[in-house]
Amino acid sequence: MPKQSPFSFLDGLMERVVSGPQPPAWLVHEVQHRAVLFLNHVLMQEREAMDRLARQSGRTAHVQWRGYSMTLAITPAGLLDLAPEGAVPDLRLEVSETSPLSLARGALAGERPTIRIEGDVQLAADINWVVDNVRWDVEEDLSRLIGDTPARAVASVAERVAAALRRFVGARMGARSSVDTHTDRSPP
Repeated sequence: MPKQSPFSFLDGLMERVVSGPQPPAWLVHEVQHRAVLFLNHVLMQEREAMDRLARQSGRTAHVQWRGYSMTLAITPAGLLDLAPEGAVPDLRLEVSETSPLSLARGALAGERPTIRIEGDVQLAADINWVVDNVRWDVEEDLSRLIGDTPARAVASVAERVAAALRRFVGARMGARSSVDTHTDRSPP
C-alpha cells in the first residue's frame, strides 16, 4: 500500500481554495495590474530582456492556468501592459498542471511546469529567453530599503531556507517515487 505524504491534506485544501468562488472582477483586475508592475520592475533590471521584448512591440500573449488568465501586450519600451479587453493574442500559453500544490512543489524543486504553446514561434522563443535569463535581484531591492549589510544578511538567510526547502522537497519526491516504484509492481 503506498505511503501517503503527511502534507497530502494541503493538496485538497489548495484545491478547495483555488476552485472556490471566483473573486470579484475588480480584485482580479487589481491583482493583474500589480503583477504587471512587478514583472516590469524585474524586466527593467535587465536591459537585454527589454531590447528583446521591444522587437515584439504590439504583440500579445495570453497566459492561462485553470480558470485564471491574463493577456499581456508588449510595449515599445520592451515592458508589459495588460492588453485591451477582446485583444486577439499572438501567442497562447496554458499551464497544464492543475494542482497548485504540484506547481509549488515543482517550483521548489527548480522544475518548470508543462506548458501548452500555440501561436507565434519567435514571440514564444523571446519570452522563453526572458524566463530563462531574467531573475529578480531581491537583495538589491532590499538594500534600497534597509541598507546593504542587513539586505545581505536577509538574503543569506533566505537562500539557506530556500536550499533547505529544496532538499526537503527533493527528499520527499525521491521517497515518493521509490514508494511508487516498489508498490506499482504487477505480476507478469
